[in-house]
Parts: sequence; structure tokens; C-alpha cells
Amino acid sequence: MIEVALIEDDEDIREGLQLLLDDTDSYDCVGSFASCEDALQELGVNILPDVLLLDINLPGMSGVAGSRLIRCKLPECQILMLTNYADDDLIFESLCNGAGGYLLKTTTPGRLLAAIKEVWEGGAPMTAAIAKRVLQSFQRPTETQLTPRELEILSHLCQGKSYKMIAAALFISTGTVHSHIKKIYRKLEVNSKSEAVAKALQQRIV
Repeated sequence: MIEVALIEDDEDIREGLQLLLDDTDSYDCVGSFASCEDALQELGVNILPDVLLLDINLPGMSGVAGSRLIRCKLPECQILMLTNYADDDLIFESLCNGAGGYLLKTTTPGRLLAAIKEVWEGGAPMTAAIAKRVLQSFQRPTETQLTPRELEILSHLCQGKSYKMIAAALFISTGTVHSHIKKIYRKLEVNSKSEAVAKALQQRIV
């Protein structure tokens, strides 16, 4: 069972998401909030979700700002941003704050559920439109201490692939992928997948 909380100020969208989660096997909505301020009073205290759906554009504290505070309270929770805006700056700021994936609000219910499962399993789902904008924004690679294999694995991470998917694509074991990623974290001086992806994109490493 994947326990999901959501923060969305539009009541109709919020209720629709809650209904979708509660009516789908293996998913459970454990918390529903209209603002980050309300959510922060409960998250990490009474509610410990596996995945958080977070609207990027909220009244009061924005989802971008809230993601940093929520990440501090719930370091194991995967944050999936829901947005109407394919804005590179917002995407990168959210990545730096610990978000693990992005979807437009026009995403179909089936794709949304798949993305929740994907981010829960270690992936970093993005819509094709957002992924394309991210990739087009960065053309020149930056010099790095990473080996060609580490760069290859980092590139797969930036595409939102899970460790298992990377292992399958490169015909190596998941243990080998984990080993390479530990070295990538050390060389990039980061502590998480989202930080590694953010640094790779911001510094044009891949």
C-alpha cells in the first residue's frame, strides 16, 4: 500500500485526487491539505506519507518553498510536484529543495497513479514536455571527475529512471548501479538522487 498525502488549494482538484487514490487498490490518501502551512502542522507528526503530491503554485507559502521544509521534516517521503507551469526555474528550484518528480495537472489519472508508484520505487517521473525543456536547456557538458560510466548512469538518473531500470538498460546488476551512484554522490558532494540530478542539470554535467 502506497500512502499518499496531497497539498492542493483548488478544492475540486483536491477532492478529485483524494477520490482517485482512495478508490484505487494499493493506494491510500492519508492526508489532504489546502496549504503548506496547514500540512506542516500534521506532516511528520500524525501523518507520515510515502509520497506527497504538492501543488507548485499555492497561496501563502508556495509549493517550491514548502518542499524544502517538508523535505526536512520527512526526509524519506518522495515529493511529486503538480504544476500548470513548465517553468525551468521552478523545476530546478524544486529539485534543489528535494522534489523527486514533476507532472502537469493535465496528466491523466492513469499516468498520475503510475508516476506515484514510480517515484515511490526510486524513479523521477516527469511529463515529456517538462523533460524536453530540461534537456533542451543544457547543451554544453561541464568538466567533471566522473568516469564515463558514472556520467552514463547520472544521465539515466536525470531521465527519471529507477536503479532497476538503469541496471537493465546497461546490463549490470542493481548492486553495481548502487555502487556507482555512491561514488557519484561523493564526487558531486550531494546526499540524494534529487540533489545529484539538480546539480547535474544546473552545472550542465550531462
